[in-house]
Amino acid sequence: MKIYTLHKSQKLPITLDTAWEFLSNPKNLKIITPDYMSFNIISNIDRPLYTGQIIQYIVTPLLGIKTKWVSEITHIEDKKYFVDEQMYGPYALWHHKHFIKEIDGGVEMEDIIDYKVPLGILGQIVHPFIVKPKLEEIFAYRQKKLLELFGEYKK
Repeated sequence: MKIYTLHKSQKLPITLDTAWEFLSNPKNLKIITPDYMSFNIISNIDRPLYTGQIIQYIVTPLLGIKTKWVSEITHIEDKKYFVDEQMYGPYALWHHKHFIKEIDGGVEMEDIIDYKVPLGILGQIVHPFIVKPKLEEIFAYRQKKLLELFGEYKK
């Protein structure tokens, strides 16, 4: 089965501490997720991100179908990166690396997602028409929301 990769980066005019505080707080995922996805965290997330943390949520990615998604934070290095992996959910594989680094005048955030679609060859056929455009839309929304929250990087 084919593994796809989505790679996105964004620069923001904020400190490393501010960026890390926002990005490593699971509660903020709702803020940067499109409303139509009805993102709702259903697990207890009253602690800062830690390795081994399990996060459960309900999301409506396509056609109004509610889906349970369970992720584990598998790796974390304070103010540098963290990795979440889907344990249960809509993908056959979901491995999402979140990197953050200080740059002149702000931070650069980088997302690298390796994923497999379900349903074998059928999933691969619909990937370029449904799955990939939907992921591009979601991450475009995230970039837009982060610009609204933190402003435009000018350097």
